[in-house]
Amino acid sequence: MTSPTSRRTVLTAALAAAAGAGTVASAASASAAPTSPAGSSAAPGALVDNRFWHTYTDWRCGTGDGTRVLPGPRPGVVIAVPAGRTDYTDPHTGRTAAWDYATWTSSVHRSAVPATEVIASWNARTPTGTWIQVELSGVYGDGTATPWFVMGRWAAGDGDIRRTSVDGQGDPHSSVWTDTFSVDDPASGVRLVSYRLRLTLYRTPGSRLTPTVWRVGAMASDVPDRFTVPASTPAPARELPVPRYSQNVHIGQYPEYDNGGEAWCSPTSSQMIIEHWGRRPTAEDLAWVKPGLPDPQVCHAARQTYDYQYEGCGNWPFNAAYAATYRDLNAVVTRLGSLTDVERLIRAGIPVITSQSFLKEELTGAGYGTAGHLMTVIGFTPDGDVVANDPASPDNDAVRRFYRRREFENIWLRTKRYDAAGKVRSGTGGVCYVYWPTRTTPGQQRVLRSLGLL
Repeated sequence: MTSPTSRRTVLTAALAAAAGAGTVASAASASAAPTSPAGSSAAPGALVDNRFWHTYTDWRCGTGDGTRVLPGPRPGVVIAVPAGRTDYTDPHTGRTAAWDYATWTSSVHRSAVPATEVIASWNARTPTGTWIQVELSGVYGDGTATPWFVMGRWAAGDGDIRRTSVDGQGDPHSSVWTDTFSVDDPASGVRLVSYRLRLTLYRTPGSRLTPTVWRVGAMASDVPDRFTVPASTPAPARELPVPRYSQNVHIGQYPEYDNGGEAWCSPTSSQMIIEHWGRRPTAEDLAWVKPGLPDPQVCHAARQTYDYQYEGCGNWPFNAAYAATYRDLNAVVTRLGSLTDVERLIRAGIPVITSQSFLKEELTGAGYGTAGHLMTVIGFTPDGDVVANDPASPDNDAVRRFYRRREFENIWLRTKRYDAAGKVRSGTGGVCYVYWPTRTTPGQQRVLRSLGLL
């Protein structure tokens, strides 16, 4: 039911004064770069600002070195003529290989929410022989700039490099914890007020291969410390037909991908939503799975989301990136403000994967407590209670659960909580994954746009 439980509390890698080791090419300070022409998605007083580069204009407004922009119904950026060649030593295999590379750097986005946290996510295709790196650099309110932080080194497979987060990154104000840029002391008043993202696209030297990146962006937020949140008012009921998969039928499977069971909540939830949208891995994709295992597609999702540095499948952007490897699917990591936002997505036909932590007695009917767990919200009852596909269930038939609205909303949206020993721990503050197809209805477009996801 958890990604490794130490996600936000025992990542104690030392901060590095010069973050972004192993990056390719240099860039000017973010404060000197062109400013994003797009307005902020956040309303006055909002806690979250989303900015995603995905349109032809978005890509054209960035700065490329060796890249070109693909037009068409799903614009993206690819390698045209490599900007250079570099060696990369994979820290998880020890292998050193040469790679041609090209870069694309976004315009500066000035966040409507001066941020204590930023989480990047991306959608890309990486054929065998290619991979990508995503970096973030920002400017604080006092005008000082961060270094370039690596937010992920990613490939759809694991034959060329081992996809990985990068530990030990930080500056005097902030640190990167697996997939999240975080101000070390929010009470100090330090906030990140603007940022840029940089993509580095890699391919086998001398080849004509290329990754294609269709979407890259980030969620910036400043969610205040809170043990409780206001209750929202229920909307009309709706439930979506989403496949049901249990993570617990996989206990003990594939120790190299964190041993199944409670560690696989994130990929199990992702697989449910991928199949809700009519996509699934092919027989060829699943050929590596041991015969006779139940739901081999969940094993596949675990392998494809595994972060070799984090040593688990709970890296939030890696799950979104995996979902987007399927035909015409978009996927982002964001924060929502209430269950009202989730209800709006559900009414538009879009389920939501939520991340939360709780004691056993805080969520009636769960039957367990967790320091970090992903589940899929698929609907609401006439009374406004949550209908969830909870992968922390003994089997697939038991996955569909009903949770009390007030309890669920609070454990998901709070940023502070007490553990079983009475110590104060962190909560996710409304983190969730949202996956949807590139072809959407007008109603889906309205909801996604209102939340800053389009």
